[in-house]
Amino acid sequence: MGRKSDVLPEIKRAAVEEYLKGEKSVVEICNELSVGKTTVREWIKIYQKQGEMGLLPTIRNNSYSKELKIKAVEEYLVGNDSLLEISMKYGLRSKKQLQNWIMKYNSHEEIKSSGAGGNLIMAKGRTTTLEERIAVVEYCIENGKNYNETARKYQVSYQQVRSWVNKFEESGVDELLDRRGKRKSEDQLTEVEKLKAEMKLLEARNKRLEMENALLKKLEEIERRRG
Repeated sequence: MGRKSDVLPEIKRAAVEEYLKGEKSVVEICNELSVGKTTVREWIKIYQKQGEMGLLPTIRNNSYSKELKIKAVEEYLVGNDSLLEISMKYGLRSKKQLQNWIMKYNSHEEIKSSGAGGNLIMAKGRTTTLEERIAVVEYCIENGKNYNETARKYQVSYQQVRSWVNKFEESGVDELLDRRGKRKSEDQLTEVEKLKAEMKLLEARNKRLEMENALLKKLEEIERRRG
């Protein structure tokens, strides 16, 4: 599986055009840009279907209905097309989105509409306890970092959810403490209490990683068979 690509759009375009003109092979491009073969082949397919605009980063959040998500997942599972082909067909930002939907589908989790529409998400945050913040982070991690869904479920803002998850992943449970004012009860948590909270969140992350790794192995095998 290819490594994550941080290549600029104009360099991707130039590499694809060199390949299409027969000036460079996929292997030569991989070696030159330090990316995997799968990544380069995806650039080529995207360019051929969508032109150079398809190689530009997507900065807007699209909304997807529950029906569209299920249709895309089922279309993939019956073997109609590859992850990339179906992702492009439905205008997804990346294969990762489709993989996440497949994971939910296979885990019998409820698939919901995302983006615009549905219940309103709080624009401003609200005051929370440490226990609430831990619960929010745990749920968000276990559900593939779906910030919108988590914000709706716990009636907090999208920004709060994203901030808490990022703080935990960067610095651990200590960063979830609210040290404003004189909140002694939070500041004076024992090391044992902090460790328990840390373990709880790490278990959630490990559980999600195990599910993702198992699914990715299955999808890679399917992609190879369809190759």
